Amino acid sequence: MNYNSDIISVNGGVFEKLIDEKEIERRTSELGVQISKDYEGKLPIFIGVLNGSVIFFADLIRNISIDCEVDFLKLSSYGDAKISSGKVTLLKDLNCQIENRHIIIVEDIVDTGLSIDYMEKLISEHKPKSLKVVTLLHKAEATKYQITLDYVGFKIPNRFVIGYGLDHSQKYRNLRSIYALTNGK
Repeated sequence: MNYNSDIISVNGGVFEKLIDEKEIERRTSELGVQISKDYEGKLPIFIGVLNGSVIFFADLIRNISIDCEVDFLKLSSYGDAKISSGKVTLLKDLNCQIENRHIIIVEDIVDTGLSIDYMEKLISEHKPKSLKVVTLLHKAEATKYQITLDYVGFKIPNRFVIGYGLDHSQKYRNLRSIYALTNGK
């Protein structure tokens, strides 16, 4: 497979480039600058949601110009499916103390909002000083839960996407751009 092509074929599906790597790089830098400004003089903990956010998380953190800490959660709500199972399972909990701390959840994509809703409830039980969410992608038309997204990289249509950390059956995370399925959702 040509990982730089505008059109790729994956498991019988045709995917077109939706967001180029240069656009992702530019927007991630802008988000890093804004978050750094908003948290000036504070020591936030960035919580990455494994596995999908790892690439965005790493690039975002490199664009943060203030002191910060990092930790990770791992959830499952998809398995190998293209749509959420509707149930969230916590696979890896936090290792840090979050009480009275500024917490920033870092997600790769928000569609229904189920995972964000779950994490907000989970983290709020530990009484953080503040809780914000940054996501690279938001499928606004698919969102079903009352959630607040404080920093959004890109709003995208309700299509299945891969690349830049997003997978299809655990593959294609290493694509540098984001691709959307053209023949289906």
